[in-house]
Amino acid sequence: MATTQTGSRAGERRVVSNVIRGSIGNLIEWYDWYAYTAFSVYFAQAFFPEGDQTAQLLNTAAVFAVGFLMRPIGGWMLGRYADRFGRRAALTLSVTLMALGSLVIALTPSYASIGVAAPVLLVLARLTQGVSVGGEYATSATYLSEVASPGRRGFYSSFQYVTLTAGQLIALGVQIVLQLVLTTEQMDAWGWRIAFVIGATGAVVVMWLRRSMEESESFQREASSGGGGRPAARGTIRALLAHPKALLTVVGLTLGGTVAFYTYTTYLQKFMINTSGIDKESVALVNFLALLVFVVFQPVAGALSDRIGRRPLLLFFGVAGTVCTVPLLSTLAGTRSPLLAFLLMLGALFIVTGYTSINAIVKAELFPTSIRALGVGLPYALTVSLFGGTAEYVALWLKQAGHESWFFWYVSGCILVSLLVYLRMSESSKNSQLDRDHAAGPEERTQAGR
Repeated sequence: MATTQTGSRAGERRVVSNVIRGSIGNLIEWYDWYAYTAFSVYFAQAFFPEGDQTAQLLNTAAVFAVGFLMRPIGGWMLGRYADRFGRRAALTLSVTLMALGSLVIALTPSYASIGVAAPVLLVLARLTQGVSVGGEYATSATYLSEVASPGRRGFYSSFQYVTLTAGQLIALGVQIVLQLVLTTEQMDAWGWRIAFVIGATGAVVVMWLRRSMEESESFQREASSGGGGRPAARGTIRALLAHPKALLTVVGLTLGGTVAFYTYTTYLQKFMINTSGIDKESVALVNFLALLVFVVFQPVAGALSDRIGRRPLLLFFGVAGTVCTVPLLSTLAGTRSPLLAFLLMLGALFIVTGYTSINAIVKAELFPTSIRALGVGLPYALTVSLFGGTAEYVALWLKQAGHESWFFWYVSGCILVSLLVYLRMSESSKNSQLDRDHAAGPEERTQAGR
């Protein structure tokens, strides 16, 4: 009995160690990705000709959306790579690409210095980061789900969004510190570049750390099994298309969640400045505090899903998001109070937690090991590119056209579409491919992946 308990504790410590090592890299990747959004209010004028604030923000939002267009390519390339050659190798490659993109943004001269080459280099950097972050999501979601203990997968995989949001928090924290020590003129001129230097440096450190990560046991078993041991037999589009229901489920459950997440997080910063009229410093603090609480929501909701299932949380998000989005954003548009803005943002983040805390594990539970990274990453990245990455652009375009409130209804409608999917889908934790692959013998796992 004592030996069993000791082995169980050792196994759990190993799980925690793997989750931490997998999550640190995810945090740095998403810091680099969100630094663009956090500091775009300062560097918009550096990369684009002078104009009104909305027009410049619209240009940076367009580049943000272009970066998202590369996420499906990253989801396909690195998801395929992860299924063929391992999660660790793919995670190392993704953070290398992210470091390169951040370094280019940090060092690119302004439009005034090199003309149109400045926005061109910005776009190329974001394309590289788009490939990186598309592959990062696919592989880290798969890795965290595979290394987690059975019965606690919801809790451990929730750290996908803990570290994702923590990356955004660190970007905001860096912004707040720089705002305190630098003047607005210094921030506009060169201060924003510091954030990207930090990101590139952190990514290089993580690149070195990931080389010593343990591979997930699920992938090792799959790689050592019969026919599935051949790299060419894993991570193919043909194998993925053998699971059409799972593919469509990923698209449907992601659509409303990604629009809501990017609206409630990245776009709200600009919304509070550009629509509510709250000053930049207060908005940065509001975002930081709300996201700090949001981080705490994730493991709590993930652990709850291990007890009551994933579907109830998705239904909560679908219903509350559909009903509450329009009044939340309408109220926020009319207030100049930082306190009320904080409470409204926190309410929105509480709602979207029903999606963010468990979306990684739900997707991972739908696919066998041989195509899990590709299955998690590609349909998700396609949906995020079409809807999540364009949310900010659509919002600013409608504002410029004089119909800003239409965007509120757009977000609500996207969540409603996902709610219809949640109503029809079964409980993924009760029919989990992760559990079946873990319990099956090598021969059964190989057949399941074909």
